[in-house]
Amino acid sequence: MTGPGTAPAGATPSWPQAAWAGVRALLPTAHDYVVMRRNPKRDVIAGITVAFVALPLALAFGAASGLGAGAGLVTAIVAGIVAAIFGGSNLQVSGPTGAMTVVLLPIVAQFGISGVLVIGLFAGIILIGLALAGAGRFMQYVPLPVVEGFTLGIAVIIGLQQVPAALGQPASEGKVAVSAWHALTGFIAAPDWPSIALALFVAAAILLAVRFRPGLPVSLPALIVATIASTALGLSVATIGTLPSTLPLPSVPPIPWTHLSALVVPAFAVAALAALESLLSATVADGMSVGERHDSNRELFGQGMANIAASLFGGVPATAAIARTAVNVRTGASSRLAAITQSLALLVVVLAAAQWVAYIPMAALAGVLFATVVQMVEVSNLRSLLRATRGDAVVLVATALATIVFDLVVAVTVGLVLAGLYALNQMSKSARVAELPLDTTDHSEAEQALLDQHVVAFRLDGPLFFGAAHRFLLEVAEVSDVRVVILRLSRINAIDATGATVLGDTVKTLEGRGITVLLSGIKSEHEGIFETLGVYGELAHAGHVFATTPEAIAHAKRHLERDGAGTMAP
Repeated sequence: MTGPGTAPAGATPSWPQAAWAGVRALLPTAHDYVVMRRNPKRDVIAGITVAFVALPLALAFGAASGLGAGAGLVTAIVAGIVAAIFGGSNLQVSGPTGAMTVVLLPIVAQFGISGVLVIGLFAGIILIGLALAGAGRFMQYVPLPVVEGFTLGIAVIIGLQQVPAALGQPASEGKVAVSAWHALTGFIAAPDWPSIALALFVAAAILLAVRFRPGLPVSLPALIVATIASTALGLSVATIGTLPSTLPLPSVPPIPWTHLSALVVPAFAVAALAALESLLSATVADGMSVGERHDSNRELFGQGMANIAASLFGGVPATAAIARTAVNVRTGASSRLAAITQSLALLVVVLAAAQWVAYIPMAALAGVLFATVVQMVEVSNLRSLLRATRGDAVVLVATALATIVFDLVVAVTVGLVLAGLYALNQMSKSARVAELPLDTTDHSEAEQALLDQHVVAFRLDGPLFFGAAHRFLLEVAEVSDVRVVILRLSRINAIDATGATVLGDTVKTLEGRGITVLLSGIKSEHEGIFETLGVYGELAHAGHVFATTPEAIAHAKRHLERDGAGTMAP
C-alpha cells in the first residue's frame, strides 16, 4: 500500500519525495523523547549543574562579544533550548563561546549590533543548507593540528581581550594586542588595584577548584563573592550594567541591504566556526559516553535553527560548547532534557535575579575568561603534537599564528593547505615500485575461522592521514557481537598525528564496549608517534602489542579458550 507523498515499492522516488525524506531525516524523532523519559531526575540535576557553569560564561562571552552580557544570556537560553531539540546529539550544550567571540568582535566594530544579528541569521540559514546537502561528514576531515592550532590562537586572543577589564582600563579600538598594551601602560600610570584583585581572585578560585575539586562548579559562587565584596567595600569598579528582566520578544533585525554583499563572508565564517566547533564537541561527547553516536547532519541543522532563533531574540551567534558539554556528560546527563533544563534554569535567573546580576564587576567576568583560557589550552596535547611529526608541528604553529594575526577563516585555510601538502609529501615518500614475493602472511582463512568465534581482524593499508583515519574509525566502530579485535598495522606506510589520535580513540571506544583490542605488525618508525599520542595507553594491557599477526591470533585463541570471564591473559 502506498500513501500520499510516497513512491510505489520498487519505484524511484520523485525529487519532492527525496527532498522531503532528506528534511524528515533532520527533524526530531519520537525516540528523542523516549530517551528523555528514561532518567529525568538525573538529567534535571545535570542540567542545573551545567547552568551554574553556563551563567558566568554566558555573561562573560556576551560582554566580550560587544553585544552586552544580556545578549550572551539570551543566547544561552534560546539557542540552548533550540539546539537541544533539533540537534544531532543527546548530550550537547550550546550557547555563546569564546571562539565565536573572537570572530564577532571585528564584525561588531564594522557593522554594529544589527549587522551581527543579520550575520547570525544568515549563518543559521547557511548551516541548514549544509545539513540538507549532507556536509556534516566532511567536517570530520579537519586535521587535529589545525583544530589545536586555532584553539590555541583563540585562547591567546580571548586572554588579550580581557586585559583592559582586568586592569580597570578602557578598551581601545584596533587589534587586541594593541588594546592590551595600552591598558597595561594606563595601569602602570594609574594602578587600579581593586579590579585586578577581583580578576585574580575569581580566576584563582576557578583554577584551584578544577585542580582539587574538578566536579565543583565554583565559577558562579566566585562571582557572587566578588560582587558582594565590591559592593560592601564600595569599590569603584565597572559592572556589567542593566540586564533584561524578561526574555525579549522575537523580531527580525533590520537588514542593511546596501551592505548585504559585505555580510556574506562574515556569515560564512560564523557558520564554518559553528559547524566545526559543534561537530568537534559532539565527537568529544561521544568519546566521554558509552554507546552515544551523534548525527552530524542533524547537528548542523540544529545549530542552524539555534542561530536563527538567537538572532531573532537579539542574541549572539551560538555554537556547541565543549566545556559545558563535558560538564553535562560528567554529571550524568543521558538525554536532551539536561540541556533543556540548563536553559530553563538560566531563564529563571533572567526573570528573578536580573537586578542583582547587573552588579557583577567586569573585572570578575575577566577572571572567569582568564580561567577559561587556561582550561582551553591542553599543554600535554600541544606538547604531543609538537613532538609527533615535523609536519604536524608546522601546521599547529602556522594555524595558531594565522588565527592571532589574521582571522579564523584564514587560519583554517592555511592549516588545511599545509596539512594537505604534508600528506602529499608523505604519500610520495612512501610510494615504492618493487617486485614482491607471494604474500604468504595474509591470514584470511584463520581470520574467517576466528570470526565465527567472535574475533575480527582489520588490516590497515597505505597512509593513515586525517581523511582516511576517520573512515577507518567509522568502519571499526560498526563491529558488534565480537570479543576481540585485531588491528593489523604492518601495511601502514605513513601516519600523521590525526591518524594516530583516531587510532587511539578507536582503541578506547572498543575497550569501553568490553571488546579487547590487539595490535600487530607496528613498524619501528611509527612506534614513536604511537607512544607520544598515547595509542598504547588506551590498551587494556601493555602485552596486547604483537610483532606479527599469528602471535596476535594465537593470543586471541587463548583468550577464547578461557572460561568466558572476558579478561585477557597477560
